[in-house]
Amino acid sequence: MQIIPKTNFDFVGNRWKLFAVSIALVAGSVVALLTKGIVYGIDFTGGTAIQVTFERPIGLGEVRKALEGAGAPDAALQSFAKTNTFSMRLKSAEQSATDIEKTLAAVQREVGANKFRVESQEYVGPAVGRHLYRQAMWAVILSLLGIVVYIAFRFENPIWGLAGVVALGHDVLATVGLFAVTGCEVDLLIVSALLTIAGYSINDTIVIFDRMREVMKLYRHEPLDVIINRSINETLSRTVITNGTVFTVVIILFLLGGKVIHNFAMAMVFGAAVGTYSTIAIASPMVYEWYFRTRKASATAQLARTGGRARKA
Repeated sequence: MQIIPKTNFDFVGNRWKLFAVSIALVAGSVVALLTKGIVYGIDFTGGTAIQVTFERPIGLGEVRKALEGAGAPDAALQSFAKTNTFSMRLKSAEQSATDIEKTLAAVQREVGANKFRVESQEYVGPAVGRHLYRQAMWAVILSLLGIVVYIAFRFENPIWGLAGVVALGHDVLATVGLFAVTGCEVDLLIVSALLTIAGYSINDTIVIFDRMREVMKLYRHEPLDVIINRSINETLSRTVITNGTVFTVVIILFLLGGKVIHNFAMAMVFGAAVGTYSTIAIASPMVYEWYFRTRKASATAQLARTGGRARKA
């Protein structure tokens, strides 16, 4: 389906402007990570997740005030839409069962006659948190490594794989930077969002790379920048349809999904946007830049060899 009329944007010609935007985005993410850091959820730090249901309606602000009065001001609080159920995440990994009971009793005193019952209570120890953190890091690293190997094998050139991984690494780093800036918690659900963003980004990149390979075979004598621009412009309609559909869904989740999936939806919204950008603005132009520099270096070396023979003659 051709939604967008045939375009002829010079993506390769403007690659340094696009690279500058990406460098600024990544630099901002790195600064935010170094200065503010990441707020890890109890999946990684350890703590207790408690789900409670109140007898009568109560506001999120009232429950938060009750937690502060109970001595748990740093507790993460989420509400479930159209219910009186709340999720309280107490981050201290050193609290005993007695400490938790005292905190809940203090919350009950703060809210007064509006009784609540505990629906579920889950404890994550610090050792388990560290284990989950290591597992999450290995999941990300092995995923990136697998993507490099797959693309390098599929396109018979590791540079294509490296360009794809740089693009998706840009997406993941920018998304993590967003969480550092906003102070939202990073837990296992966010790690799954990051892996989803990586897979989504590389899939879009592969579509354009496939088209580039086809055009290279059809137009062998055309300059590489013309081939890459043609490939991106010819797949632009497909990119808009696919990415626009994904973006619409995650925007709806972000706006209407409620607190429980708010952070996940935020990661997906931002990741979908930067993923679309990086495929067009980073991955393909990087392939061109590598070919351009290697061919230029080869031509310079050839000229030097030829000139040397001429001077000897």
